[in-house]
Amino acid sequence: MITQVTRQGQFQKQSQQQKLSPQQIQYVKMLQMSSQHIEQRIKEELENNPALEDEYDTGFGEEQESGAEDLTGTDTENQGEDPADEPEVDWEAYHTDNTEGYSSQTTYNENAADWQSIPTPYHETQLEKLEQQVLMLDLDEKEQLIADQIIGSIDDDGYFRRDITSVADGIAFQNGIPVTKEEVEAVLKRVQQLDPPGIAARNLRECLEVQAQLLDPETEGLQTALAILKYTWSEFEKKHFSKIMKKLDIDEDEFRNAYECLRMLDPKPGSFESTEADANNYITPDFEVRYEPAGEGGDDEGDFIISMNRRNMPDLVVSRSYEQMLRDMEKRQKKSREQKETHVFIKSKIESAKWFMEMLRQRQQTLMAVMQTIVALQETFFKSGKSIRPMILKDVAERVQLDVSTISRVVNGKYVQTPFGVYELRYFFNEGITTESGEEVSNLEVKNILAGIIENEPGDKPYSDQKLMELLRKEGFKVARRTVTKYREQMKLPPARLRKSLD
Repeated sequence: MITQVTRQGQFQKQSQQQKLSPQQIQYVKMLQMSSQHIEQRIKEELENNPALEDEYDTGFGEEQESGAEDLTGTDTENQGEDPADEPEVDWEAYHTDNTEGYSSQTTYNENAADWQSIPTPYHETQLEKLEQQVLMLDLDEKEQLIADQIIGSIDDDGYFRRDITSVADGIAFQNGIPVTKEEVEAVLKRVQQLDPPGIAARNLRECLEVQAQLLDPETEGLQTALAILKYTWSEFEKKHFSKIMKKLDIDEDEFRNAYECLRMLDPKPGSFESTEADANNYITPDFEVRYEPAGEGGDDEGDFIISMNRRNMPDLVVSRSYEQMLRDMEKRQKKSREQKETHVFIKSKIESAKWFMEMLRQRQQTLMAVMQTIVALQETFFKSGKSIRPMILKDVAERVQLDVSTISRVVNGKYVQTPFGVYELRYFFNEGITTESGEEVSNLEVKNILAGIIENEPGDKPYSDQKLMELLRKEGFKVARRTVTKYREQMKLPPARLRKSLD
């Protein structure tokens, strides 16, 4: 008896995992969708599922009731049956969509001129494009989970900077499936072959190697370029070109061809997405955040008002006519084959509608929880528009108890409207730097100071990165020269020799 019960419990658990897996995949995809894409997804669902309706466009009346009677085959023979034994269904729960922060607080106003303009067409995000390509890799269930974690952890520049072990541990913890580092590594190699070339590389060297290996073998200078990446990367980073030529035993022309070959490669395979967004020149904020002080001298007692922008998203409900059809079908004790098929069809459509509405609710709750956490961690900025504090994806993930890759999907391509401007959510994530006094400050603050130093440097003698490092250290910021170079390049500021020529 005990053994039987134990086996039954095991089977139930296995069945539950298989049933929820497709829903979890769909939910993750909905999390990363922007407001525009969610609108499109809802429209598609409304077109494909007749049991799902817009609350304000149902038109439920006598004509629909008549149609319900015809479809279910209800007749006077069965109208006298007592439905008391039928299970009660709380249909009213699916006629409202008033999740906190979803419909009660919205920035949509159909009478405002801003909302009457035609938006630009939706463009697939990089994550969505990669997911479509992953479907073509013919991965098994475990490999699909690994690929999902990898793609969700890719940063704005297209790099996968997450530790391999944390990916394996995350899958084991969330799904109860043991994963080895070697299995993650194998899937990562396959993801790196997707478009754009070099995506999901762990560092610049690996990024360039992946791209170089995909070039035509007849490309001039390719073999020497591969040798540089494999054997003399340290010298190449430091621009010790003479040492490279000596070590590889090549002349200047051979090195020049290899150098030009490497220049053709993209060091940031994920940065094209922000370029596309700038080209569209149309951003629809997903959130609006404003701070309302309690009164004069009572700033600390004020409240943050966080609202989600629903734009043209309808309030979804289960079709009342389909509800009536299901009730009528449940009353019939005897059904013909066609009526049984109709019953299955109606029930499946209603279940599908309920599932879709629930996924939207969960998406709403997750997005709102992430936004509230960002505001809580960056409270000073949302009050004054200044002082971004150090914050990484893990900080938010720990508070909302979600995986880092899930947080990455949530903030990707999402924007927030503040009194100080519109910001992408990723703007608030940055590394911290410790000052001489032990205080941790955001690298955004260091970048601003660095930009100010460069702006006021002597035009005829611009500062080298080494000199900039020394000046920053005088300001109390402990940074390495390589870090200064990275920040300068991220701000698209040229090196010293080119700044001199520009003055």
